[in-house]
Amino acid sequence: MSDCNTPRALITGITGQDGSYLAELLLDKGYEVHGVVRRSSTETFERISHIEDRLHLIQADLTDQVSMIEAVDDVRPKEVYNLAAQSFVPTSWRQPILTGDVTALGVTRILEAVRVVDKSIRFYQASSSEMFGHVRETPQTEKTPFYPRSPYGVAKVYGHWITVNYRESYDIFACSGILFNHESPRRGLEFVTRKVTDGAARIKLGLADELRLGNLDAKRDWGFAGDYVYAMWLMLQQERAEDYVVSSGKTHTVREMCEVAFGRVGLDWEGYVKVDPQFYRPAEVQLLLGDSTKARTKLGWKPECSFAQLIEMMVDADMARLEPMGKERRKP
Repeated sequence: MSDCNTPRALITGITGQDGSYLAELLLDKGYEVHGVVRRSSTETFERISHIEDRLHLIQADLTDQVSMIEAVDDVRPKEVYNLAAQSFVPTSWRQPILTGDVTALGVTRILEAVRVVDKSIRFYQASSSEMFGHVRETPQTEKTPFYPRSPYGVAKVYGHWITVNYRESYDIFACSGILFNHESPRRGLEFVTRKVTDGAARIKLGLADELRLGNLDAKRDWGFAGDYVYAMWLMLQQERAEDYVVSSGKTHTVREMCEVAFGRVGLDWEGYVKVDPQFYRPAEVQLLLGDSTKARTKLGWKPECSFAQLIEMMVDADMARLEPMGKERRKP
């Protein structure tokens, strides 16, 4: 442990995309960073391997109340960032009970840990634009009613409101960032953005012939995860705990994403992308577009990376990752 003047943070979901970028940010700001990891036979620390020697990793699980209380009690952080969740939307239909246990009740367990151990701890909850689902208005703000269209979205709505409830019931500094889609080269391959950029790279390198996708007309408000974790930190530095929409304020279709990704490697996407009905959602979310005026005004936050820059960054990273496989494939 460092001296008492060093701010200490605890991050659940530290091995995920957002967790890794947030850990980097906090380390750069002089924090002592602790991360919660689940006990498993195979540990995946790929996203934090470059900073792992600077982190303090502890075993705990959002489905186990006692382990969360012990984690918070052992670390005694100034700030807690709850980024852990079962966050892949299609999986939430196949595993709705697990999704509810982790993504919804898990928030209550860590809030309970804060309440029991030290109510002065500042708490951040990762809310999601998927809570808006079948949108009631466009663009969506902090006051837009929720209408989730997946078990994941429903679970996130619970996590959001239980955070509000603990803030108002126990005077805990607890806030939620309603983050719209945010991506990076560290995004999981199961997500459509990485599926597209990885697919474009594979086709360019001769490792694949086609890319199968679902609804090409689905629209999302996409931004760069590295920009969005800065907004998380800013929320916990304010005098009052409030909830904020974090978004680019611009919407793009999956079709546009394909154009940028394949264009980056000099290919016409229409020759390679095939629409496959198996990738359609049972209940589709057609349009998500966030109004982040409050975050821009009160936090002084704004996104730095454009949609095209983001997709090109991801394609470049996938090309670099897959190039050795492409060379091997081309050997006589």
